[in-house]
Amino acid sequence: MDNLRTYRDEDDEEDEQSKPTTAAAISTAEPIEPPEPTTDDPDTDTLNPPSTDPQNGSKTETEASESLSESIKSQEIDNDDDDPPPKKQKQLSSLTAAPSPDQDQTPLPLPISNGSAATAAAPTAPNSKKSKKKNNNVWVTKSTRKGKKKSKANNNNHNAPGDDTVFITPVTRFPDKTDDTPDMTICLSKVYKAEKVEVSEDRMSAGSAKGYRMVRATRGVAEGAWYFEIKVVNLGESGHTRLGWSTEKGDLQAPVGYDGNSFGYRDIDGSKVHKALREKYGEEGYKEGDVIGFYINLPDGGSYAPKPPHLVWYKGQRYACAPDAKEDPPKVVPGSEISFFKNGVCQGVAFKDLYGGRYYPAASMYTLPHQPNCVVKFNFGPDFEFFPEDFDGRPVPLPMVEVPYHGFENRVENVVSDEKKQ
Repeated sequence: MDNLRTYRDEDDEEDEQSKPTTAAAISTAEPIEPPEPTTDDPDTDTLNPPSTDPQNGSKTETEASESLSESIKSQEIDNDDDDPPPKKQKQLSSLTAAPSPDQDQTPLPLPISNGSAATAAAPTAPNSKKSKKKNNNVWVTKSTRKGKKKSKANNNNHNAPGDDTVFITPVTRFPDKTDDTPDMTICLSKVYKAEKVEVSEDRMSAGSAKGYRMVRATRGVAEGAWYFEIKVVNLGESGHTRLGWSTEKGDLQAPVGYDGNSFGYRDIDGSKVHKALREKYGEEGYKEGDVIGFYINLPDGGSYAPKPPHLVWYKGQRYACAPDAKEDPPKVVPGSEISFFKNGVCQGVAFKDLYGGRYYPAASMYTLPHQPNCVVKFNFGPDFEFFPEDFDGRPVPLPMVEVPYHGFENRVENVVSDEKKQ
């Protein structure tokens, strides 16, 4: 009997291990029927009687079913402790679908459980990063970016070869129509003089009582040999003069010889003055009543003269174009010279190698305050008081009265070239 019960217990254990969980659950609902006794063996009833004695160690069918259900429950509890059920995850299709307008479009962080989830989340990263950068950078707007591009485009257009940049300077003094006309002869200018210099009605005499100031004639010479005279009418007790030649750039608020654009002959000790430097020249100076002659020679000076200024109209005002830096510097006229005569006697050559340009007769006078004006009188010919008889081999000069009217030649005026203003 013991062997028989052992065999039956082993069969029960094998059935429990071989049957699946579902089958085990079904078996708990339906009790296991004991095998029917065979009729061939006469000792079957005696070998397997239904025993109800608890002390004999045998189990009934009810107890066997209860033990089987308890073992199944214990296995399920063990499985729960070992492998907890995975959390519920969203489907990939729900993540890639376009969000509705009511929903927040901010992407949610996705748990990376496998390679496919990481790959699906990767394309959304640049958009979120770009939008975040655009929203945070509040200092850069579309207008500023367009402005920078526009300014860059303007700079490129400004450097285009078709645009010409011209520097212009205002013309402080422009020839007055009444200052010189073709019908007039050479005389003292009412425009090119210092304000403190007083000019007579016939525009042949000038005087000043407020320091050295300059006045020059209306016409100048750029080529050939020319001559004129100045008579010292009044010096007074404190009067002095510096007489000579000046170019267009000579400083009118300074005496003749103050800068490099004028050449003077001084009354005191008869010295010559240029660039404010005095040098010994004549034997002695000149005084009141003396007649000083002025001689200049510019052989072929027109070839060495600088180009006349270009004048343009800009906003209702005349301007002179600045000289081009590429232009050649002033050229020296070979054989050019300036000499002074005192009462018809040559005092020698004062200056040589003059720069090409136009030279005008000029005078500057000086007296102390509350003193009579220092007055000089010009004589442009042709009747001179002391015209030299011998020029010692130099070309015989022409009187300045024969200088033709040259007006003021405009190279560019209102976009019209070679226009003459009168």
